[in-house]
Amino acid sequence: MANGWPLPDTTAQAQTAKDPIIIQFSHVVGADTAKGKAALKFKELAEARTAGRVRVEVYPDSTLYKDREELQALQIGAVQMLATSLSKLATVGGSDFEVFDLPFLFKDHAAFRAAVDGPVGATLLRRLEPSGLQGLAFWDNGFKVFTANRPLLSPADFRGIKIRIQSSRILVSQMKALGADVSIHPMANVYEALRSGQLDGQENVPTNIYSQHLHDVQSHLSVTRHGYLAYVVLVNRQFWNQLPYDIREALRLALHEATQYANSIAEAENQRALELLKASGKLTVHEPTAQMLALWRETLAPVYRQASAWIDPAMLAAIRASSAGAR
Repeated sequence: MANGWPLPDTTAQAQTAKDPIIIQFSHVVGADTAKGKAALKFKELAEARTAGRVRVEVYPDSTLYKDREELQALQIGAVQMLATSLSKLATVGGSDFEVFDLPFLFKDHAAFRAAVDGPVGATLLRRLEPSGLQGLAFWDNGFKVFTANRPLLSPADFRGIKIRIQSSRILVSQMKALGADVSIHPMANVYEALRSGQLDGQENVPTNIYSQHLHDVQSHLSVTRHGYLAYVVLVNRQFWNQLPYDIREALRLALHEATQYANSIAEAENQRALELLKASGKLTVHEPTAQMLALWRETLAPVYRQASAWIDPAMLAAIRASSAGAR
């Protein structure tokens, strides 16, 4: 046992020729989100392409592990696959992973894809290998919005309220620039923290807000699109390298197709979730004007200067250069 998790049996006797290879795929959001649907698509494709030699068990909504637990569980082999947000990977792949948290870095989905589908993405994935992780794909999600129990129409509206963020120094700097207090909570705990008043608000993409029912405990949403949330699909490196070659290649192909599917639905899923949030009548949705967004950008600009203390300027420059030509 390690931290309460059973270590995997890696002996040759652990699997007979008739036993399927089990891949436990854990994630912390709902099955009806873009990530949740992509995980199920991967399950479908992987099992079909391996003719049943692989069985994928998908565990959504923190069923197995919460945000702070899942990476360690993957490293020790207690779970075989994750799709985790880029912010979390700073602890295992270096602080450059936090570059994606910078406010207003990407103008659209295509700009993000241009950054991660080239040398920048490949470089970052290689940095995970010394920690026993194999990065296989980047999955889109979308642009974040803010919710709270009061209107957040300008940066001044954040003063004195407590906002939930993921663990990221850049996100801490962002909220301090806005004058808010920060609190880092696992996704599974956010609803109750908002309901009880322990938190005043949070940032996330519309699909996660809707699937986690956060609109039941929040009264206002601001469509700021101030940051981009995306994921890396990871496997335990030892587990991956021990797979038979033909199985590994079949899984690569299945994941490639699942990635295309994930990235094709992400934007539409978030737009659909935003419309459902509006239609719920439970919160007021605010669309900032161009003038208001200019003020947001100005207020958050110092975050870039602060982040230069731990993010390689060359990495940021490479992302900006690759994103600039995106269409």
